[in-house]
Amino acid sequence: MIESYRFGEMVVSGRAYRKDLKIIEGRVVPNWWRKEGHLLQPEDLEEVWAARPEILVVGTGASGVMRVDPRVREKAQSLGIQLEAYPTARAAERFNELFSQGRRVAGAFHLTC
Repeated sequence: MIESYRFGEMVVSGRAYRKDLKIIEGRVVPNWWRKEGHLLQPEDLEEVWAARPEILVVGTGASGVMRVDPRVREKAQSLGIQLEAYPTARAAERFNELFSQGRRVAGAFHLTC
């Protein structure tokens, strides 16, 4: 599903995105903004929580600058969602691995930093 990633750009199903995005239930939610740009908090993922995927893969940026608040892990665990966080290039690979296995995976990707 994710065809490519490079700093500041992700191509998903033939379309290029240049702002952070989420992938939920196979659809892209573009222009994803967080309450605090480089800190992922539970309220930044309301659509993901509502969808209740099996796994959430978070891309923390090209250099891994975006931090994941411990409350995000707690929320995921309370909903039975496995959370995996990696720098975005690895996160994109992992998302594709899980997607190709038919897993119910969601993604949240910071494309820069």
